[in-house]
Amino acid sequence: MILSRRSQGPVAGPCCLAGAHRLWPGSPGVRGFARIIRAMLAKLMSLLLLGIVRFLTGSQARWYGCPPKAEQRIYFANHQSHADMVLIWAALPEELRSITRPIAAKDYWTKTPFRQWITTAVFNAVYVDRQATPARPAPVEAAPVGAALPEAETAAAGGPDPAPEAPPRPPTPEELRAALPENDPLAPLVKALQSGDSIVIFPEGTRGHGEEPQPFKSGLYKLAQMFPQVVLVPAWINNVQRVMPKGEVVPVPILCSVTFGAPIELAADEERRPFLDRARRAVIALREV
Repeated sequence: MILSRRSQGPVAGPCCLAGAHRLWPGSPGVRGFARIIRAMLAKLMSLLLLGIVRFLTGSQARWYGCPPKAEQRIYFANHQSHADMVLIWAALPEELRSITRPIAAKDYWTKTPFRQWITTAVFNAVYVDRQATPARPAPVEAAPVGAALPEAETAAAGGPDPAPEAPPRPPTPEELRAALPENDPLAPLVKALQSGDSIVIFPEGTRGHGEEPQPFKSGLYKLAQMFPQVVLVPAWINNVQRVMPKGEVVPVPILCSVTFGAPIELAADEERRPFLDRARRAVIALREV
């Protein structure tokens, strides 16, 4: 601290000035400025990507039986290209993009630092490990030798008639979520839904090459069981495979669209395969809309 000749009052020295940015009210500091710069870069990149996608594809969004609404949803669509995630993200209104997280194949989208930055900073994607496999349930142990016979066998041997057994109670959504192993491929999606986000998934699990999507895998059914309050919205992505064919690097300009259909629900006691087939038909039906 230095005294000025005129006022004999204290004057801040070099050391005090060096730390002034940390004491000044409202100053974000170095880390705060870094966060602001990263957020600005992500915003600029999102605007650039939106411009490129709309220039190349037109990025037409059609809402058929389902208006764009800020509610928690699971959008499930056909899968034709790595560009599916980008197209459906660009088709959503800005207020829905901020609360909707597409899934991204971890092995592909983290292959380079730039891809990883795009998917985390711009798309806020949920990484899914395609190499992971669900944990197998523990085997049922056999009854030890000499154990008491079940009531049914006792009745067959001339004993009293067994009391009728009540049907087993189905597990609750909370119990299903708690029983999910941490290494299950669905675990990141469950975490995103528990935090209140909407997600975009591709139930085929891999890219299809035919006119119709491949049979849906069980992930959509399990998520519908674990989150019955979340709205399930089918979507059909058209023509995107022609923009970025498999193995190609340079995109081809062609008109594309995403059609969102009426929501579906998991009916009470509905089995896995009938539900998945019904969900697949809801996606295919949007192709002709």
